[in-house]
Amino acid sequence: MPRFATIHGHVTFTPGDGAPIEIPEGRVEILEADDSVTLSWEAEPGTVGTTAMPRLQYDQYVEAGKIRPERGDQAAA
Repeated sequence: MPRFATIHGHVTFTPGDGAPIEIPEGRVEILEADDSVTLSWEAEPGTVGTTAMPRLQYDQYVEAGKIRPERGDQAAA
């Protein structure tokens, strides 16, 4: 079952060795693993953006209130 969160504020990911890229504010789908979290969003109409970030980084964004899991999501615990 898909789980969702909302991006509030400045949240970035770094593709490979590249420069950080901002994830736009709004709703994202999340898929959690033990060591990482994959986020997917609609970057433009008909275009999906996706990234995996280390679990530690995701947890820091959640703690700071920049990623807010939707109610009922275990990620909020």
